[in-house]
Amino acid sequence: MALDALRAAMPAYAKDLRLNLGSVTDPAHLSEQQLWGTVLACAIASRSAVVQRELGEEARKRLTPEAYTAAKAAAALMTMNNVFYRTRHLLSDPGYGTLRAGLRMNVLGDPGVPKPDFELWALAVSAVNGCGQCLDAHEHELRRAGLDREAVQEAIRVAAVIQAVATTLDAEAALGD
Repeated sequence: MALDALRAAMPAYAKDLRLNLGSVTDPAHLSEQQLWGTVLACAIASRSAVVQRELGEEARKRLTPEAYTAAKAAAALMTMNNVFYRTRHLLSDPGYGTLRAGLRMNVLGDPGVPKPDFELWALAVSAVNGCGQCLDAHEHELRRAGLDREAVQEAIRVAAVIQAVATTLDAEAALGD
């Protein structure tokens, strides 16, 4: 099982991450599709080949082909949007906020899964990428769609753990320890 392989690969000093990886993939507030779409989108956002490979394999078993594709689309779209909107927000000239973005985002109209699932995946990728403006926008849409704070926070926990696992495993590989 791919998830077990990742957990086993965690070094002793990252025991907490091994435990957290197990707990965040046993959801209390997310459906199976919401959870594994979040896992896949965050694995992609982590930019770690090993995490993408292992969690992608696990997600493929648990998601429909449409949900698997939609989670990948959420990761792709939000990577673009997070760079754009985070940068525009960080610029000291507020005039950039009045300009048309000019970025195509057609997948938002029909992501192939329920809109709240796609929004959840977009929120989680935005957490990995640190875009406050996107986090606020997606959290607002999720709450408006009826998701509670616990479900939103669960997706953020998944994002945090997957990013930490990716960083740790990539550091171990790079450092040769």
